[in-house]
Amino acid sequence: MAEPRPTISTHVLDASAGMPAKGIQVRLGRIVDDGAEIPAGRGTTDADGRISHLLNGELTAGDYRLTFWIGGRGGFFERISLDVHIDDAARSYHVPLLLSPFSMTTYRGS
Repeated sequence: MAEPRPTISTHVLDASAGMPAKGIQVRLGRIVDDGAEIPAGRGTTDADGRISHLLNGELTAGDYRLTFWIGGRGGFFERISLDVHIDDAARSYHVPLLLSPFSMTTYRGS
């Protein structure tokens, strides 16, 4: 069986409720040399708060931006953007986001 194509995935958790954050819209963009953002994928978190394959097309080394639309959830944040650098395009990257009304944190998952 062929190995799955490398991708970028995410998982959003509502830390204050201890539950997955369903229905969060996420956009992925590739940041090019002049700083412009080229659309690279989009999705909406499922019932488990996940988007398992966010990238449209092939993963290449470089800079990417994940933008999460959080508004309407009763907290301080409307939109959160995370810029990440991909140096090894032969592996997948998982970028979880943990939310509460007045704080957030993220990390490079496995």
